[in-house]
Amino acid sequence: MFSTAGRTVRSGLVASAVVSSWTWAATLLQSSGVAYRYGVSGPFWYASGATVQIILFATIAIELKRRAPNAHTFLEVIRARYGSVTHIVYIVFGLMTNILVTAMLLTGGSAVVTSLTGVPTAAACFLLPIGVVLYTLFGGIKATFLTDYVHTCTILIILLIFAFTTYAASSVLGSPGKVYDLLFAASKAHPVYGNAEGSYLTMRSKEGAVFFVINIVGNFGTVFCDNGYYNKAIAANPVHVLPGYIMGGRFRVPRNGEELHC
Repeated sequence: MFSTAGRTVRSGLVASAVVSSWTWAATLLQSSGVAYRYGVSGPFWYASGATVQIILFATIAIELKRRAPNAHTFLEVIRARYGSVTHIVYIVFGLMTNILVTAMLLTGGSAVVTSLTGVPTAAACFLLPIGVVLYTLFGGIKATFLTDYVHTCTILIILLIFAFTTYAASSVLGSPGKVYDLLFAASKAHPVYGNAEGSYLTMRSKEGAVFFVINIVGNFGTVFCDNGYYNKAIAANPVHVLPGYIMGGRFRVPRNGEELHC
């Protein structure tokens, strides 16, 4: 129960867990950065390149439930299928993936906390994980599903606030037309290298396409070597694995559109 939540988690919680897991420092910071550098193609390719892995992972999740219904981790399955040598190789890959992802989450989250509260970044790096460790220690993976649900609701609320502020209530912007006009003027003053006519509003972006290839290749490693995604599949009810991952993966596309005004 501690590591599998009874294997009965339904699609709504699975989807919220996927969204929460995939909304990390890069989602909010990198998507804004590529929007600033490449225009509208940047966040579009960022989101598109990060949905493919989740959709394909749904297939692996189904096969995992079908072929190894009593597994606890994907490394357990690797050892049973391919032996100890391959098992050790995947342990190394999984460990490196989690170290890199954790480091990025902590540094990105700490930078945000520092900007909001003034807490030293180094101190925030040590303080932020304490709450996660405590609720996971006492509640197991079920606690992570519940907190993921809260995270997803918070993300939606913040996105709605940002969207309405930008496109309806802002004194600087306040409407989609105003945003378009300002971006058009910005492309004339500071044309984007590699974009058609230097525009921020075109999908014909050479650098954006290159970023898409890098993004889609790199994100395969962060999904397929992260035991967290497998644990969510293991904990899910077999009927709810596919809809949960599909809903969680599709939610990623519109989210980054709100980063354009940055």
